[in-house]
Amino acid sequence: MSENWNKRTQAVHGGIRRSQYNEVSEAIFLTQGFVYENAEQAEARFLECGPDEFIYARYGNPTVSMFEQRIAALEGAEDAFATASGMAAVNGALTSMLKAGDHIVSAKALFGSCLYIVENILTRFGVDVTFVDGTDLEQWKAAIRPNTKAVFFESMSNPTLEVIDIASVAKLAHAVGALVVVDNVFSTPVFSRAIEQGADVVIYSATKHIDGQGRALGGVIIGTRDFIRGTVEPYLKHTGGALSPFNAWVMLKGLETMALRVNAQAESAQKIAEALEGNPALERTLYPGLKTHAQNALVRTQLGGKGGTVLSLDIKGGKDAAFAFLNAMTIPVISNNLGDAKSIATHPATTTHQRLSDEQKGELGIAPGLVRFSVGLEDVNDLLADIQQALEVSQK
Repeated sequence: MSENWNKRTQAVHGGIRRSQYNEVSEAIFLTQGFVYENAEQAEARFLECGPDEFIYARYGNPTVSMFEQRIAALEGAEDAFATASGMAAVNGALTSMLKAGDHIVSAKALFGSCLYIVENILTRFGVDVTFVDGTDLEQWKAAIRPNTKAVFFESMSNPTLEVIDIASVAKLAHAVGALVVVDNVFSTPVFSRAIEQGADVVIYSATKHIDGQGRALGGVIIGTRDFIRGTVEPYLKHTGGALSPFNAWVMLKGLETMALRVNAQAESAQKIAEALEGNPALERTLYPGLKTHAQNALVRTQLGGKGGTVLSLDIKGGKDAAFAFLNAMTIPVISNNLGDAKSIATHPATTTHQRLSDEQKGELGIAPGLVRFSVGLEDVNDLLADIQQALEVSQK
């Protein structure tokens, strides 16, 4: 594979591992274990496993390895470890590197399950956590200590779509030797250059844009070979968060069309956001691609001006109006995923972030009327017409 290939070429051809049959489509190796020619070979493999050798599906698998190599190449990283879900990736990346007494700094605007890991699980085992407003560099500067082990944040927050300056936070973290761990789901592998901008570890829920068609769970941790094989792999292979070979194959197929899908979805999201901005039924239209977005200048430098595939609409009238809006739409489905070919609408306050207190929701900007809207591949004019008629219903 050429290191000079662009992302779309890497997404189709990266990490190819063909069998003796020279198949075109990647093979699915649905096997739990692997056979050794003799006892000596088994002993040798358990002592040191070569790049084209495998022991057990929890440790590695040819299909999974293809996905890992392809997404690492796409991200511009040395290596990757695939996991059973996006949350297995978040947990695996953080838990494998931290121990009691370590200190991390985290943005407070996190997906509900990410917040649970940082706020409840890590602290339960003695990790010291400081939360900051991720968009405020002065807060990062004040919170990072000489003994800080890592910083963690979503490069684009869920669901209020705040964009964090990766390069600036990385500079502060690296000054004290801390690792920069970025949950990069909303920025997508298509638009992001997180490794180039200073991230040490990048995490994706492959369930989202990588699959992109609502079929399978998956996640991946991306970073240096030393971190992936020396820190992450020993933890995950013993705790069992491995990606299944079939799901890895689904993700490989998803990568082939990801750039086409994500670019089309982001183009539609931009058009919808521009058309809805100032709509009398809305308190706010949140989309990083809008010039009125607080971090729009950063979006231009960090994401090439692409605002992503998700927008959030704060509907006047609170929860009742938001529910009326959700129930009036005919094209989008009500669910809690994103990055799908189908448009998906979510009410974060009662679903993905429901466990937060009203005070926490208010602090994070998760208003009762807020609806997260993941733009799919439907015709943008059909989507816009459907949203507009549903907004009218919401105000009756």
